[in-house]
Amino acid sequence: MYLWNTTTGHTLITFIISMVPVVELRGAIPYGIAQGLSPWVAYCVSVLGNLLPVPPIMLLIRRIFDWLRDTRLFGSKIVWLEQRANVKGEVVRKYRLLGLVILVAIPLPGTGAWTGALVADMLDIRMQTAIPAILLGLLISGGITTAVTCGVLTAL
Repeated sequence: MYLWNTTTGHTLITFIISMVPVVELRGAIPYGIAQGLSPWVAYCVSVLGNLLPVPPIMLLIRRIFDWLRDTRLFGSKIVWLEQRANVKGEVVRKYRLLGLVILVAIPLPGTGAWTGALVADMLDIRMQTAIPAILLGLLISGGITTAVTCGVLTAL
């Protein structure tokens, strides 16, 4: 139990939180800073943790959705997720890679790396093209989140 109450423990928890869908780095950065991590460490750890699930999502999401779509428990949820990704994908369809960067960069619920990976996969954007765009979006979103958490916008 002692490990979790150390800088290493807080860094690890920040990393794990950043991988969780919906929460992602928007929740991980404030957590890390609140636990005493420097804003730079919280930012870097959160961006890396949030990027980590992107390749597996892009490689496996269609197979998982196809498998779960036929189940009574998950079928309607899969249809809802696909419809939501379709709506979020409008900006990406219009502006392609810039749209993907914007989708991921906006630090609001329903945007982020998970949604960006899902939209990129549904629009058949190749992984070697999508990942740099998603990373750039994460860098921007992380910067905004860190600035807000540290009160930079309040000071302005």
